[in-house]
Amino acid sequence: MKKHRALKIVLRCVGLLLAIVIVFVGGFIIFAGATTLKVKDSEAVEISGNGKTDLSVNEPINILTWNIGYGALDERQDCYWDGGKGVDGESKEVVQENIDAIRNTVKELDPDIFLIQEADTSSKRSYRIDELASFKETFKERKYACTFAKNFKAGFVPLPLYNPTGKVEAGIAVFSKFQVSEAQRIQLPIPFSWPMSMFNLKRCLLVNRLPVKDNGKELVLINLHLEAYDDGEGKAKQLKMLADIMQKEYEKGNYVIAGGDFNQTFSTVNYQKYPKMNDWVCPVIDASEYPDFSFIMDDTVPTCRSLYKPYYNSDKSNHQYYMIDGFIVSRNITVNSLSTLDYGFRNTDQKYRS
Repeated sequence: MKKHRALKIVLRCVGLLLAIVIVFVGGFIIFAGATTLKVKDSEAVEISGNGKTDLSVNEPINILTWNIGYGALDERQDCYWDGGKGVDGESKEVVQENIDAIRNTVKELDPDIFLIQEADTSSKRSYRIDELASFKETFKERKYACTFAKNFKAGFVPLPLYNPTGKVEAGIAVFSKFQVSEAQRIQLPIPFSWPMSMFNLKRCLLVNRLPVKDNGKELVLINLHLEAYDDGEGKAKQLKMLADIMQKEYEKGNYVIAGGDFNQTFSTVNYQKYPKMNDWVCPVIDASEYPDFSFIMDDTVPTCRSLYKPYYNSDKSNHQYYMIDGFIVSRNITVNSLSTLDYGFRNTDQKYRS
């Protein structure tokens, strides 16, 4: 009789424990679904600020792109997602120092247009610093128009278990001294299925239209940050969508520039300069498949380092380097020069290019 009663108590405890687990997991899934980024195929993006003037035919413009690594991926950091251990920036002060250094460098370079990727607006990993607001404030007096598209929003990312990524809000932005008549967020294919899709980026294109006053055409400027952690199929689908959009705009007679972090290299550069040292193989885009466009990167220095270990005070020859940042430019645009500026990965895991 006592054994029977004891068994009943054990079963009730097990049942109660299972009920608690089910309620907790169910509640978390509901929370994750409610707080993840909701996307549409295409939606208008607000344009804040004002560019100074319209573009003119034959007017030279200087464009810069920089993946700022949410201010947390400086030379002293590694990253869990690249095979390291780090999750957050070293401290709020260090993240702010990195963002300040990046902003000051952009001010010195004074580009006509600059594109940034991985700009956090309210994330645990960057101590909830609104990095976009910092950039807007810095460049307000220089009369830049600004557009921003979110590509990552999650109430709580549970990995890694030893230090969950937590809340993330981030996106990509364009700053332009020229007038922007229209801006659009276009959703790219998402390679992850539910439930992992709730905790991954919803990568997109940020398309800005800049009027060209001489002939009524437009410069169609596209900022992007393509897929990184898929099996390759997602990258291929995203690239096809990008190429289709660019081709249609070019056939209208518009001028087209797509720039940013492709997480792929181009067949037009000597990517074999940087041999494989870890598990991730950088895919190569075959530029010959897109005859109406030029694929441009500077292969004199890499644009990215892998974050499987810190860079500071280490053997620089024993790091994994890539060239994954660049531009695709329609044939009706002349590229006068291109260079990757080497700052030794001091404030981000990526150098930048103009």
